[in-house]
Amino acid sequence: MSQFDDRKRASETKYQLDQELEFKAQARRAKLVGLWAAGLMGLADEAAADYAKSVVVADLEEAGIEDLFRKLRTDLDQHAVQLSDHQIRAKMDECLAEARASVAAGN
Repeated sequence: MSQFDDRKRASETKYQLDQELEFKAQARRAKLVGLWAAGLMGLADEAAADYAKSVVVADLEEAGIEDLFRKLRTDLDQHAVQLSDHQIRAKMDECLAEARASVAAGN
């Protein structure tokens, strides 16, 4: 029975670690896509960093990515940046892949 308990604990520990890494990757994705959007809106330096932080906070409002998408869509529209929903979502996916690779590499 001890062997079963050890495997169960190892599995639970791995699951918890995977969840933590995914959370970090999603937060990093929000920052990356926030910096991308800031550039499109003409923000630079500290203003871009502040905007990226606001995107990270917006991503924590609800589960899933729709809160993040709504923030980006609204802000880009307010700054007259012409992008389709598909282009925004594709960039979000690209940034998530980049963030996951970065987190996996320990960066």
